[in-house]
Amino acid sequence: MPMKKFINDPKDLTRELLEGFAIAHGDAIAIKSEKIVCRAKPKPANKVAIVTLGGAGHEPALSGFVGPGMLDYSVVGDIFAAPGPPKVIEALRLANRPAGILFVVLNHAGDVMSANMAMEMAAKEKIPVKLLLTHEDIAPGANAPAEDRRGLVGAIALYKIAGAAAEAGKSLDEVYALAERFSNNMATLAAAMKTATHPGSGLAIFDLADDEMEIGMGQHGEAGTGPTKILTADQTAELMLSRLTAAIKAKAGDRLLLLINGSGATTLMEMYIVLRGCKTYLDAKGISIAAVRCGEFLTVQEMAGFQMCAAKLDDEMLACWNAPCNTPALTVA
Repeated sequence: MPMKKFINDPKDLTRELLEGFAIAHGDAIAIKSEKIVCRAKPKPANKVAIVTLGGAGHEPALSGFVGPGMLDYSVVGDIFAAPGPPKVIEALRLANRPAGILFVVLNHAGDVMSANMAMEMAAKEKIPVKLLLTHEDIAPGANAPAEDRRGLVGAIALYKIAGAAAEAGKSLDEVYALAERFSNNMATLAAAMKTATHPGSGLAIFDLADDEMEIGMGQHGEAGTGPTKILTADQTAELMLSRLTAAIKAKAGDRLLLLINGSGATTLMEMYIVLRGCKTYLDAKGISIAAVRCGEFLTVQEMAGFQMCAAKLDDEMLACWNAPCNTPALTVA
């Protein structure tokens, strides 16, 4: 089936979507130098800045989380592609401040390459910045080397935790330590049922039969654990959550953050039913859901499926999760 999307010239996709984003949320964000999204009202320079990067096509991620309590800058690449190092170092220069910068990057090859090159330039310019890679996807195995595990929707939760710590005036070392602790206590798996099309090429990004689903599918169509026949919502919840809780060593009495993140074409009805199945499973294990979000945070165009992220919370993390934020895609009063 040919691609059906409301677009103009594919080469203008990123520029035009950001122009529309700024029209919709001009009270909260601004666009600098075409592909850098920043807060409309900058954070004081005596507080740590939070910067991220990533390709477009995953809206509302990542730029939808720029604002008080979360990100200060988001560097946007073309569809499913990392921004180049010159644009990344430009953002780090804009964010440069005495308090320093936490630079959060999802573990994907192009993103990491751009981030590392920008970090080398930042070091030469003596910009105070610490890089944190998120790699919570356990599809390759919970004990697989970090470099083999992708960064998925867990980065959004990490922006919230780190952003709250920065707003509270914690030092760069303190913000980094909290963010790293959270990162080391989260795990994500994805489930896919139907492919998306790349809006630049019109091509499907992967293939699945009509009666199949796949656990562990990446957000750009990267292979997961292999196709299986479609499971029920409760079966899917138990299969995924059993692996996630094992990965983070969750046990009776622990408190979890649970995110159910729709990939673009999965209805809220389906996600709520999966979430119900998750609670049933966790109740039986004596594990509580201390924080939860169910919706679309990091999508893959019109892919049918979802990402499930579970993270163990301590008191400091829970307080940061519940702290106020005000961004186009997430608000906590």
